[in-house]
Amino acid sequence: MSYLLEVCADSVRSAVEAQAGGADRIELCSGLVIGGLSPSVAMFEQVKKNVDIPVRVLLRPRFGDFCYDGYEFETLKEEVCLFREAGADGVVIGILKPDGRLDTDRMKELVECAKSESKSGKRPCAVTFHRAFDVCRSPYEALRQCIELGIDTILTSGQKDSAWNGRELLKELVREAAGEIEILAGAGISPEVIGKLADYAGVTSFHMSGKKVTDSKMEFRREDVPMGIPGFPEFDIWQTDAGLVGNAKRILIDLQEESLKNDR
Repeated sequence: MSYLLEVCADSVRSAVEAQAGGADRIELCSGLVIGGLSPSVAMFEQVKKNVDIPVRVLLRPRFGDFCYDGYEFETLKEEVCLFREAGADGVVIGILKPDGRLDTDRMKELVECAKSESKSGKRPCAVTFHRAFDVCRSPYEALRQCIELGIDTILTSGQKDSAWNGRELLKELVREAAGEIEILAGAGISPEVIGKLADYAGVTSFHMSGKKVTDSKMEFRREDVPMGIPGFPEFDIWQTDAGLVGNAKRILIDLQEESLKNDR
């Protein structure tokens, strides 16, 4: 049995820290503090210059729900093509219908674009269905649809505010998936939670940010002039910490070694 640690990063420095801590894969985004949005191609290219591990790119055109209008969908299609051509190892996407079910027609278009042959000879992208899964109407129906669409991974907290609180559904999803699709547990993932989830739910893939708050280097500050969400501390910089990632990775290494012993 093998274990995987994916780290969500919204800057080049965070991606570098993630790799230094032992991450197996990066999910690259921007605006992680609001749940993550699509990053720029320029940031992606800088990340690829500075890390060697696979990078999947979150594609989300705006903050909020996952029911998109025609303009937003066309933007998503273009982004899938752009990042595939830029050499992304995967894309992280998700679209729902107003009734809470997966928009399988639109998802099929995005998956086909991601997995089609690149004009520049780049290999097809893997596809993760992101946490839109956690607000869909029927997780079991959505699981079957993701498998039928050829999606590689589902990122989910088990439809709860944290993966540990969603452990019952995660356990069922792992069982139902039966190895046909990767179930990637995310939300509230820490070294303490990893061991418990692996034991209880059989989860082998984990998604975390491993972030810590650092103070802005700005010395001159106008703290009464907000640039974004009112009341949000704008001089707090959230970044991935290699030490926090490393702590989680060590748990996975221990689990891997224990699994190998049991297989002998």
